[in-house]
Amino acid sequence: MPTYGYRCDECGPFEVRHTLREPTRTVERCPRCAEAAGRVFGAPALRGMAPSVRRALDVHERSAHQPSVVSAVPPSRRATPVTTDPRHARLPRP
Repeated sequence: MPTYGYRCDECGPFEVRHTLREPTRTVERCPRCAEAAGRVFGAPALRGMAPSVRRALDVHERSAHQPSVVSAVPPSRRATPVTTDPRHARLPRP
């Protein structure tokens, strides 16, 4: 979710978070005094992050708003090992 910076003439700078679906406003109300505050443009906050961490964060963010629904249990990735030890044949089975 992007963070936008605004500056109130009386209270100083503050930040507001908007979803990407909301239109960007150039004027926002100050949370302290409710006066109109203009938008301040700054450098983007670009962070270097490992691709696997970025993917995990993106999945987490998406699942908060659009959880995925499954209709069955996912298949197991590991096969059950088969033993050839004759002592294992005498063990109780569930």
